[in-house]
Parts: sequence; C-alpha cells; structure tokens
Amino acid sequence: MAIATSHGLDLDHGIDNKILPLRLKSGSGGHYIKGITCSSWRLGVEAHNIIDWKTIPQECEDYVGNYILGQHYRADSKVVNREAYFYAKSLNLTEDGKNIWIFDIDETSLSNLHYYADHGFGVEPFNATAFNEWVELGEAPALPETKKFYKKLLSLGIKIVFLTGRPESQRDITTKNLNNVGYNKYEKLIVK
Repeated sequence: MAIATSHGLDLDHGIDNKILPLRLKSGSGGHYIKGITCSSWRLGVEAHNIIDWKTIPQECEDYVGNYILGQHYRADSKVVNREAYFYAKSLNLTEDGKNIWIFDIDETSLSNLHYYADHGFGVEPFNATAFNEWVELGEAPALPETKKFYKKLLSLGIKIVFLTGRPESQRDITTKNLNNVGYNKYEKLIVK
C-alpha cells in the first residue's frame, strides 16, 4: 500500500488535505496480490534489503515473467548500458593498449531467459544441474543493449574481457556461444 498526502498548500485539486490510501496494481495483468506487492518485493531485492532469498514469491511469477518478457526490462537495460557508455566516453583514455572493460556473462552479456522461462522465472529453486545442461547447449542469445554497448566500446578502442562464474569445463561452449552471437572480439575469457 502507498500513502499520498497533500501538504496543506493553497491549491484546489479537489482534495481536502486528507491522507489517501492508494493500492498499486502489481500482479500480472494489474490485479492485486493479497499480502504482497511484487513491485515492492522487486525493489527490496534490487536495493539488497531482501537478502539471502532463494526463490521469488509464487504470487510474483507472472509479474516477473511480464517484466522480463515485456518492454520494461529492455528499457531498463537500455538505460543502464547508455549510462555506462557515457561514462566510458568521458574517460581520458591513453592509447597504450591497456584500457579494458570487463563484462559478466550470465544476464549481462548472454541471456538465460529461455532457461528461466522454463523454470518459473525464479519461483523454482535454482537447479545447477538443469542450468548447466542449458549452458552446454550454447544457445544463449546476446542481450541486445549490452551487445550495442560492447560494439561502442570497441569503437572507442577499449579491449573487452569476459568474466564468469562458469567453470573451466564450460570454457569452450561459452567461447562458442559468445562468438555465435557476435561477441567475437575480446582479449580474454576468465572462468572460475
């Protein structure tokens, strides 16, 4: 529940300086979820105020799915990558060949959306065996906004390094996956 109040200004908005309870529609399709607001749960996770969570609340599966599959996630990705590019462009880079940018792989450079869609968008507990089977397919698509940013960094003369928590045994398939989706110019892939 959100609360809105007028601050007693001499403005006539048809509000008589009362506190008005507002109910945010945050479930899938904009319906109310009793006892939980998925947008508040998401904010808490993103702000690291909800820690050690293992799964998303069952009631939020459609909310998370709609966010990831909809335009909001892409718009968020666009903003983050645009700001990172502005930052990179503002740097006073030397031409000594030592300027690098480090990208994470999973959910930064490559999307595991297909895996998560098949596993309830985080409602199911993470299953390392199933996730590793997905990785071994080598079919993760590039996140579009990250790939645009990657190309802009290359045009600035910045070298790229990929860093991942994936094990050494997945180096070859990760390299193949990166190359297949257009991340084919980088200095190094660092695995666990």
